[in-house]
Amino acid sequence: MIGIVSYGGYLPLNRINRDIIFKSMGWLHQAAYMKGEKCVANFDEDSVTMAVASAMNCLEGYDRNSVGGVYFASTTSPFRERECADIIGTALDLKSNIRTADFADSTSAGTSALVAAIDCISAGTANNLLLCASDVRVGKPGSSQEISFSDGAASLLLGSDGVIASWEGSYSVSYDFPDHWRTENDRTDRAWEDRFGREEGYRKFVPEAISGLLAKYGLSPKNIAKVAFPGIYPRDHAQVSKRLGFEPDQVQDHLMTFMGNTGTPYPLMILISALEDASPGDTIIVAGFGNGSDALLFKVTEEIEKARGQKRGLKRYLESKRDLTSYEKYLAFRGFISPEGGIRAEAIPYTALSLTWRDRREILGLCGTRCKQCGTPQYPAQRVCVNPDCGAIDEMEYYRFSDKKGTIFSFTGDLLAFTPNPPGIYAVIDFEGGGRFWFDVTDSDLESMEIGMPVEVSFRRRYVDEKGGIIGYFWKAVPILG
Repeated sequence: MIGIVSYGGYLPLNRINRDIIFKSMGWLHQAAYMKGEKCVANFDEDSVTMAVASAMNCLEGYDRNSVGGVYFASTTSPFRERECADIIGTALDLKSNIRTADFADSTSAGTSALVAAIDCISAGTANNLLLCASDVRVGKPGSSQEISFSDGAASLLLGSDGVIASWEGSYSVSYDFPDHWRTENDRTDRAWEDRFGREEGYRKFVPEAISGLLAKYGLSPKNIAKVAFPGIYPRDHAQVSKRLGFEPDQVQDHLMTFMGNTGTPYPLMILISALEDASPGDTIIVAGFGNGSDALLFKVTEEIEKARGQKRGLKRYLESKRDLTSYEKYLAFRGFISPEGGIRAEAIPYTALSLTWRDRREILGLCGTRCKQCGTPQYPAQRVCVNPDCGAIDEMEYYRFSDKKGTIFSFTGDLLAFTPNPPGIYAVIDFEGGGRFWFDVTDSDLESMEIGMPVEVSFRRRYVDEKGGIIGYFWKAVPILG
């Protein structure tokens, strides 16, 4: 049996109500109005950091040494020539002898990578393959894309042991459909008329893939518990479902109103939402959209109860949010405006790539050491045990801190150092099980900081050297949701 072993979702904490965007730019495009809100990645997040966050949720409770590969799907990769799946694998402290690949250039890359992962496992090439899909989608100010595009990530662990939803089959259609595109020199999407994408693409490709899947396996809509596909055009979403013969209670909420169009991970996020409420025996169809459509059929097994948890899915992220009330701050986070940061903002540290390569497990994987004599852990890596009652020398083993919780020992706010979201906050963190280090704090404000507050660490961009084309990734402390 091959299928989904675990799942993990991630949505950034920031939300912006679409009314705020429309009140600022609606004069330019009156037809762009849409209700609800969308997710906004923080200034230190990108598609790689969010992929790591969703993967951390997905792998909670699983032996990372059993992961045999990482696939990364995104249309907003921060690099054009550096495989992001390798960055993700290093941040997760996975083995080096794994299969990695990036999937790009279409919003259907998420479902395409899912089909490829299943094919890989079916061929016996790899097992326990981790699929991460993530996007930070940027629409031009005043466009309908700015209103609908959103940010987020989804991860699926695929394998043949402990399957919670078995793969039953798939059906794909592929077209060179030019509804929207982005060249090497474009920061934002270019799009043809919405009506063209809606009527010639969305209304035809998604039904073709789903009806093709049903016909291929001799099924009818009444055999399906839930059908999940992106609600890029909410009204058409309901019409497509009805035309295919599905009743309203069979259609998974498209989350467009509360989350937005996250692009590559969008269909996988709706699938995760369906799995959160699924029962053994349920059959689920998930379909993507973008240059055609992939439709996949899954059947939920008895193992589904083991995968349930507050952290893995999307519910807690949909419920936990921080309102972004400033359209100008939203533009600054997206790089459309460059607020004055002072001379300190121009002092980007030189990055010695040879050093980051040698210490990659310590920097990207947040691995310190643990004394084999007394069991005391510490970050960064030490040769001499910090326990005054031990003091053993060169008796250390690697110890991963990225999956450990902690509490704030001390903190400070800094109004002098530059940050796109002042003030800068730094805290010394005591980890459960031992170990202490200082981190930047993000997704928080100074007023809510408290000594003893529970925190966890999140993979983030610490700085961006635009001149050198280098992104400095490291871990920051974030409050634990809920």
